[in-house]
Amino acid sequence: MGSFSRQEFFQELLHGCLLPTAQQGLEQVWQLLVLCLLCRLIWMLGLPSFVKHLSTVAGGFYTLYLFFELHMIWVVLLSLLCYLILFLCRHSSIRGTFLSITVLIYLLLGELHMMDTTTWHKMRGSQMVVAMKAISLAFDLDRGVVTSVPSPIEFMGYIYFVGTVIFGPWISFSSYKESLEGRKLSFSWFWKVSISWVKSQLCLVISNCVAPYLFPYFIPIYGDKLLRSKKRRKIRGSAARWLLAYESAVSFHFSNYFVGYLSETTATLAGAGFTEEKENLKWDMAVAEPLNVEFPRSMVEVVTSWNLPMSLFLRTYVFKSALKFGTFAAVLVTYTASALLHGLSFHLGAVLLSLAIITYVEHGLRKRLAAILDACVRAKKCPASCTHQNRKALWVYMINTAFGALAVLHLTYLGSVFNSSVDYVDEEEDDVTSHTIQKWSELSWTSHWVTFACWVMYRLVL
Repeated sequence: MGSFSRQEFFQELLHGCLLPTAQQGLEQVWQLLVLCLLCRLIWMLGLPSFVKHLSTVAGGFYTLYLFFELHMIWVVLLSLLCYLILFLCRHSSIRGTFLSITVLIYLLLGELHMMDTTTWHKMRGSQMVVAMKAISLAFDLDRGVVTSVPSPIEFMGYIYFVGTVIFGPWISFSSYKESLEGRKLSFSWFWKVSISWVKSQLCLVISNCVAPYLFPYFIPIYGDKLLRSKKRRKIRGSAARWLLAYESAVSFHFSNYFVGYLSETTATLAGAGFTEEKENLKWDMAVAEPLNVEFPRSMVEVVTSWNLPMSLFLRTYVFKSALKFGTFAAVLVTYTASALLHGLSFHLGAVLLSLAIITYVEHGLRKRLAAILDACVRAKKCPASCTHQNRKALWVYMINTAFGALAVLHLTYLGSVFNSSVDYVDEEEDDVTSHTIQKWSELSWTSHWVTFACWVMYRLVL
């Protein structure tokens, strides 16, 4: 391929990637946005609650058909199975545990037997949202947060809430009921929707265009700048491999932020995602916190900021329920549950299992160092009421910065397996497994060795 000028490169980037990406992003979701707004307007009419539930069920069904066509039947079957279990076990006190096991069995059977992997994976997000909603409702019934099993139309309205049925996020049953109250339209609501939409499109463009093209343009990780040749050269050297891994990780990160901000947009547009303080209504739904991921204090902060609603779900309904088996067991159960909800995939399972070990070791080590040094060096930032003697000393900042740099290394290492050159929907699982092992081998299994060294240090300072 011949070389091309700087101006030609940016023109090709603009017309060949930036504009088509933004256009396709709007084309794929504009009908969903319209449906969310319609439901929001319908709920403001003061109609009976039955009609409101019915409207969101109809909107959710139509949205599922738009995205999955007749394959939506598998999402419907999961929701019907969940309600059947809730109804049959309405007098039981372990509905949450029983429903969780049933849902996971259904998801595993669907992944392995009921239909082809490609189609199943396309519905993975909606299946996961349905599963999380049903499981959280079951646990809330056990704990008395929800006093009685909802009627079928209430349950289906919650499950198929048009603002969350495709991209999420998970919301509680009480949040769904509050959204049906039909709050008045306001400038703050419109501003939140607009800002979340702009952020989602910006993250989509960064993921698809900026990270894969501008990153190697400014940093010659392929041995030569992209400006000089369209053909990427073979990567040589450890530094180049780490830079390429960082490029893949950044692209993957921003694809997650895109979904997060898009889910903020649809949920808020449909009337969910607000907090009420006295008479003040704040539209403050947050799904992801990119700055805490890209410039982390710790890996513990990263896994929380990656998806705030899912983190809250796992902490409330999985981690706390498993704490009776011990902290480490609870951590493993939580990450295993997350892996199963995301679907059977070696690379996801390997990353989540690695995260479980990394976060447990990091949390323990930093907690111990904070006690020994009497300093604010724990994985999570100390509150204002902290009693540590050393809070703002230079060496405290240096320790936290070092752990932050270590978190970036972990993120780069783990994110290297999410390479855009591999389509995890269409590839065979053996190919994905080989790709994951190959990527981590190229990076000399650095993150795992560093975690082992941190664990040894943690054991020595006990």
